[in-house]
Amino acid sequence: MDVVEVTPSFEQYAYTFGGVAPLMRIRPGTALRVWSDDAFGGALRKTSDLSSEKVDLRFVNPQTGPFHVEGAEPGDTLALHFVAMEPARDWGASAAIPFFGGLTSTAVTATLQEALPDTTWIYELDRAANTVTFAARHTDLEIALPVEPMLGTVGVAPMGGEVRSSLVPERFGGNMDTTQMRPGTTCFLGVNVEGALFSIGDGHYRQGEGEACGTAVEGAMTTTLIVELIKGDAPAWPRLEDDSHWMTVGSSRPLEDAWRIAQVELVRWFRDLHGLHPMDAYQLLSQTVEVPIANVVDANYSTVVKAPKALLPRATAYGGLHDDLRRRAATLL
Repeated sequence: MDVVEVTPSFEQYAYTFGGVAPLMRIRPGTALRVWSDDAFGGALRKTSDLSSEKVDLRFVNPQTGPFHVEGAEPGDTLALHFVAMEPARDWGASAAIPFFGGLTSTAVTATLQEALPDTTWIYELDRAANTVTFAARHTDLEIALPVEPMLGTVGVAPMGGEVRSSLVPERFGGNMDTTQMRPGTTCFLGVNVEGALFSIGDGHYRQGEGEACGTAVEGAMTTTLIVELIKGDAPAWPRLEDDSHWMTVGSSRPLEDAWRIAQVELVRWFRDLHGLHPMDAYQLLSQTVEVPIANVVDANYSTVVKAPKALLPRATAYGGLHDDLRRRAATLL
């Protein structure tokens, strides 16, 4: 399988989902090897670089894309299978940004507190050991942590001609910040506009569930993925499948509404996968699912509801596309 290499220039980055002309037109079945910059656009390179001085929040989460998928129409399903994610720099950055994060006053969770200290951490990458090193800013503690690459943002253009910031997660995908968006996962997104116009970015070398301070170990990433198109059958919210789980993602505020969205979507998916009555699916999922919090810091919060395949009868979605993509991906590794 041929792989199309894509390395955008600075001027080609997109900072929204929707409202951007396509970077490239591709056909279903295309394999891409895509370079994306970190969420800060490379602005934080040392601990003395402060986000209040270096980062313009209008231009964060630069996206590589959008890609116009030939034949994609509203109501179709876009499938993105992630083959590999490789750190594209030898360091990653994380930051406590003033008035941004899960444990600080924000514009929409307003208190009379001052901002937490503007602080930057730099994580050095050890490629041989496949680790990044946490170095405490206020003590001498250092800890080597395993690299677990993922993408924070994966999405298509929204419906209704909307243009949404790349900081926002919603039904079109976007800045979901789920650790499940990793190599070996297939992401299914409903197509809202002709060509789908999908973009990816916001590479994380690792992230804890919830992304509590608002930033992961943010790093430039080289991502290999395969793009496929399913005619019709668009999911209302993002769906994920890997070798071990069925997953749905909900994004909203408050957090329990994000949880409800993802639960309802998995009930609906299990109706189709297993022919279950919604009440039976509701009961079965109540006893089997895991619910990792993806993020509690974005414009919307995101949760993932995941059901282990090992506890369930064998089923296939979209004609067994995930298994087929896994076989194709093996030829690229």
